[in-house]
Amino acid sequence: MRREGSPWRGMGVVFFRELFDNLTSVRMLMLELLVILFGAVVVYFAAEQIRTTTAEDPFVFLRLFAPPGASLLSFVTVLSILVPLIAIGLGFDAVNGEYNRRTLSRILSQPIYRDALLLGKFLAGLVTLSILLITLWLMVIGFGLLRLGIPPSSEELGRGLVFLVVSIAYAGVWLALAMLFSIVFRSTATAALTALGLWLFLALLWPAVAQVLGQVIAPPDPRFAAIGLPTPDTLAWQEGLARLSPGTLYAEAVVAMLNPEAQSLTNVLAQFQGRILGAPLPVVQSVLTVWPQIVGLFAGMILLFVIGYVTFQRQEVRA
Repeated sequence: MRREGSPWRGMGVVFFRELFDNLTSVRMLMLELLVILFGAVVVYFAAEQIRTTTAEDPFVFLRLFAPPGASLLSFVTVLSILVPLIAIGLGFDAVNGEYNRRTLSRILSQPIYRDALLLGKFLAGLVTLSILLITLWLMVIGFGLLRLGIPPSSEELGRGLVFLVVSIAYAGVWLALAMLFSIVFRSTATAALTALGLWLFLALLWPAVAQVLGQVIAPPDPRFAAIGLPTPDTLAWQEGLARLSPGTLYAEAVVAMLNPEAQSLTNVLAQFQGRILGAPLPVVQSVLTVWPQIVGLFAGMILLFVIGYVTFQRQEVRA
């Protein structure tokens, strides 16, 4: 049957309905409260540490997001853990929830096409995550103004804005993944557990797996090991495999934007702790350094949404 009119007809209705549900549901309010609470606590401790140890730091506002020493109690660490959880919580029942409630076929019987339904749900989830992250970002800036008593420089604001955009893209990747599982699995519990399991695997196990696979694909050269250096081919394979995880791409982008002294992305943890230092880079140069990582996050978000879109178009939705 030929469709008449725009394939995006009704997307605005779906978008505003989903956005309203996301912002007013008890589940989302609890998740948002959890993130704000954790964020406020870690920013408070970061500000106290900055006031006593880094008063002369030219990038003092950036240290609110990532305090010197890269302790586990940092705003970036909280975001890297809680943002995927919130994104998964938004998307794991986006489609299969409608199917289980027997409302999907009713919605599609209206002048609303599958294209508009799926895109409206995804954009509503992405806007919800963006509102949350922007609120947290403004909270950090405002708290820094109150506690530190100095305004951020234009360089710090520019780096902070890029960090905010990267965080939204990182959240979008997990939202698109959760919606994909919501399309593939009819059970909401299965979709949620699969998404959470994949997140835990990529966050906890994949870095170690990438190290082992890199050594198997390109065995270390004893000549390099004798002088204490890693084999270039082995290191390249290990870094390339590790970057298949959105968490690795996000961590490398955060290093470049919140640590202006980072000169390269080799050995991320060492840079984050300040052991690899150099002259601070301009914000444009830092963006160019991690441009592949930023593009990778946006590309991953789009790719996962397209896979879900194609799968959804081929499914039988009648109850």
